[in-house]
Amino acid sequence: MPDDLNSAAPRGRGRGRETPKGRQVDPAALAEIEALLGERPRRRDLLIEHLHLVQDRFGRIGLAHLAALAEAMRLSLAEVYEVATFYAHFDVGDAAVPPLTIRVCDSIACMLAGAEALAAAVAAGTQARVQRVPCIGRCAAAPAAVVGRHAIDHATPARVLAAARHGATEPAIPDYADFDAYVAGGGYRALARLRAGEMSAEAVLGVLDEARLGGLGGAGFPAGRKWRTVMAQPGPRLMAVNADEGEPGTFKDRHYLETDPHRFLEGMLIAAHVVDVAEIVIYLRDEYPAARAILQAELARLPPGGPPVELRRGAGAYVCGEESAMLESIEGRRGLPRNKPPFVFQAGLFGRPTLVNNVETLWWVRDLLERGAAWWRGQGRYGCRGLRSFSVSGRVRLPGVKLAPAGITLRELVEEYCGGMAEGHRLGAYLPGGASGGILPATLADVPLDFGTLEEHGCFIGSAAVVVLSDQDDLRAVADNLMRFFRHESCGQCTPCRLGTEKAVALMRAPRWDVPLLHELAQVMRDASICGLGQAAPNPVLSLLRHFPAEAAR
Repeated sequence: MPDDLNSAAPRGRGRGRETPKGRQVDPAALAEIEALLGERPRRRDLLIEHLHLVQDRFGRIGLAHLAALAEAMRLSLAEVYEVATFYAHFDVGDAAVPPLTIRVCDSIACMLAGAEALAAAVAAGTQARVQRVPCIGRCAAAPAAVVGRHAIDHATPARVLAAARHGATEPAIPDYADFDAYVAGGGYRALARLRAGEMSAEAVLGVLDEARLGGLGGAGFPAGRKWRTVMAQPGPRLMAVNADEGEPGTFKDRHYLETDPHRFLEGMLIAAHVVDVAEIVIYLRDEYPAARAILQAELARLPPGGPPVELRRGAGAYVCGEESAMLESIEGRRGLPRNKPPFVFQAGLFGRPTLVNNVETLWWVRDLLERGAAWWRGQGRYGCRGLRSFSVSGRVRLPGVKLAPAGITLRELVEEYCGGMAEGHRLGAYLPGGASGGILPATLADVPLDFGTLEEHGCFIGSAAVVVLSDQDDLRAVADNLMRFFRHESCGQCTPCRLGTEKAVALMRAPRWDVPLLHELAQVMRDASICGLGQAAPNPVLSLLRHFPAEAAR
């Protein structure tokens, strides 16, 4: 450009602008971020961990700190902003945030227990910020609330407000079997035998194959076959543990992590040895601060000799329970499910072959090696094999994690393990597999609960999150609650899920349902959504249309 034209350009435009493009980094904010990060690495995959540091320290992620973090990590501001705003637990922006946040769960079990009234009463009695949030994994103690990071089971307005007034905001650590107690009970002997060569990797795989242990995170894929598939890939291989159970109604993994964590950790180390992985990452949902504190303490006490283990913290995104979305999150990105192929066993975490297992699957490895495959196969009912950890909530006398035979029926589960139905309630319906597993009527309460037994009825067991409904519950309200959950949790990557969940909620709010349109919408979502969230989201409404036509038509 000629000099005379350049000199005539208005100030601040073209080459004559006085400041460079983009948000400027405030020196004071940068100094605070550098001090906060300290000696921590500035790797790209640690972005979410560093965002947690900022949120925990300052109560929110202000725009000045966001720009400073981007500068410190040598990332573009757009990258940092899109990640921070993707996750529900980050408060991004300069708007004032109250010093205390109270979260009231409004997912299905808590809804049945009066969450709406609880949230309204708490909001009327405090200056703290009150948020209605998706499932926090405390369904057996509904309604549940969290004051800061302190969970309150069977919450009442009085108890929640008292905790807020007295500053009870840190997680309560439950009693659990620590390293010493676990070793005293025979823990880590199986791992020691494996590492010493007294038991071969092939022998371990043989037990898994003979027992036909399926993945207990929801998919049921044979664990032995999965381990072999990853072993066949070139190294270095990695391992990612999915501890991000976010399915409404599911809380079994939290139960095991907060009671007997080393049984899971030993299974994890056995898997790592057999598959010969170079590094392990545990991805834990952010709603479990007590479990995080336990793992932080106990990981430091693991038997030496295994691969490094890193604990990563989720940030409030149900979609990260999908394995490829979880890997994206571990890499410091938005939790967007990947298109497949390649599959994660081929190109998973950081592009390396990756073994992904759920907490409960690994929790059973020690027992299988010590008791044998025949013991496991002999535990089921009605031709099913093994044990299942049923997360039972809703209208029963004794909700909780129920260790019961695979294939047990809902009627047997309620009567034998849950003390029967709650006082004044009769069985009306039930969710066999959480929000995504569909809704079945009481007339199907004698169907075995296991992989492959419910599909003919349009449902599946998934992670065995059983929510029991009674004759007094409004099934349209239940379906609406579940669909609103999927709308809230859609990652937005694909149109069928993003717009489909929005449209479904609108259609379900109509006085009379447009049944043909709902069927058409559900088919599109099932056929065209990228991951299981969008594919399973229509299940609640399809269940009502199939099994409760009178409810759907009213």
